Amino acid sequence: MNKTQIQNKLEQLEEWFKARKGSIVAFSGGIDSTLVLFLARKFQGKSNAIGVISNSESLKAKDFELAQDFCREFDIHLEVIKTEELTDERYNQNPENRCFFCKEHLFQDLQDIKAKYPEFDVLSGTNHDDLGDYRPGLQAAAQYKVLAPMAQCKLTKEEIRDIARSFNLPNWDKPASPCLSSRIPYNHQITREKLKQVEAAESFLNDLGFVDVRVRHYGSYGKVEVQQSELERLFSMENQVVKQIKSMGFEDVKLDREGLVSGKLNRVLKSVNQTEIKS
Repeated sequence: MNKTQIQNKLEQLEEWFKARKGSIVAFSGGIDSTLVLFLARKFQGKSNAIGVISNSESLKAKDFELAQDFCREFDIHLEVIKTEELTDERYNQNPENRCFFCKEHLFQDLQDIKAKYPEFDVLSGTNHDDLGDYRPGLQAAAQYKVLAPMAQCKLTKEEIRDIARSFNLPNWDKPASPCLSSRIPYNHQITREKLKQVEAAESFLNDLGFVDVRVRHYGSYGKVEVQQSELERLFSMENQVVKQIKSMGFEDVKLDREGLVSGKLNRVLKSVNQTEIKS
């Protein structure tokens, strides 16, 4: 977006925020919820903008630290909670609508925060692009009347990054970092051990200079995805990568030759739906 387009979007967002008393932002440290929280602070004031982050097992420790740093840097009130979705069998059995149960826990726990600020709205970072994807969490958001200013003002992911860059937000170009549970195929049980293995493996790859990575946990093996432009370098280090990641508890390790594709594990949902339609 050019400066004029950014200014137009900001005016629209300012009108949205100023029409409301205050905000309780479900904050993950990702760019979408970061911008929502930043703008709530900017347009509604410090005392009316509350960030809430859950330090759960499915959030990378590195992302939790970065989220805390961000709030300190921009003088934002942050409250830390601990959601217990892993204790919920509906969640840890990892059905196709796992995200619904995760968000149900989060938004239920946010009601305790809302009790302290009854006039404030609970907000999420959902953007306009998200509305066209498979996101069961949106159903939970609707159930708890969670508002999504970026979606309502029709901001795309790219536009959010452009606005964040215009404010010099530190994570404007940070790659998407979905929750760790998204690395485990549907109907494979989610455990703390698996999440820790995924986090350790991805951190190791980051340390090697691979910025945007996924390590999918298939139970008996892990599969490494990096961006297509980095595949050659990954395969040149195959022995080192496989050996190190196996030492983290994976029985075997494979390198994905296709490269990183966000939401790759959702392909099984599309194939199932197509089969049902044909039958």
